[in-house]
Amino acid sequence: MTVKIQVFSDFVCPFCFIGEEPLRQAVEGKDVEVEFMPFELRPYPMEGMSPNSDYIQQAYKQSVQPLAQRFGVEMELPMDLDPVPHTHLAHQGYQFAKEHGVGQAYVDAVFKAYWQEGQNIGDVTVLTGIVRELGLNGAAFQDAITGGTYVQDHKEALNLARKAEVQAVPTFIIGNQKLQGLHSKESIEQVIEDEANGGMIEGASCGPEGC
Repeated sequence: MTVKIQVFSDFVCPFCFIGEEPLRQAVEGKDVEVEFMPFELRPYPMEGMSPNSDYIQQAYKQSVQPLAQRFGVEMELPMDLDPVPHTHLAHQGYQFAKEHGVGQAYVDAVFKAYWQEGQNIGDVTVLTGIVRELGLNGAAFQDAITGGTYVQDHKEALNLARKAEVQAVPTFIIGNQKLQGLHSKESIEQVIEDEANGGMIEGASCGPEGC
């Protein structure tokens, strides 16, 4: 039975980027269907946080860096992008990429552009360069984003997050089970296995013939 996995995520969330790695390892060779689900931590026009703030600096050094090392993920906090860019255009770009069959490749590329290359993923020009590298028509992409073609699709995607009561990211909905936050490959694999077996978790139990 194919297990469906929805990954609610935002491109500027460091734990979402780190979480891509254990998920990739957990689903390898398994009958699963993974779908990226947009989420905005600080929706436009809410002001973005400063990467130079004491809060982000402390969180990055005490939590993000150790976890990135643990999961083998190379990343750097983009200090020059102040404030942290809004991601609504990047998420709208995902709708374009998904429509053209390269949704997951786009997600990977945007994450890497921000967390490994320090690019401003809130800039349409930067996003256009990303889709061109994926082999898509850059002019068509730019026209679609500046023209608001995917505004409604993005709103509907955000509504799905609200309906699923997603309040923090990353959040993984695996079959009928929800995992919030960063999880190990083993934890994700266990839930996938449970769902593949009908959502039943094996343990001590009793039946008509005894215990």
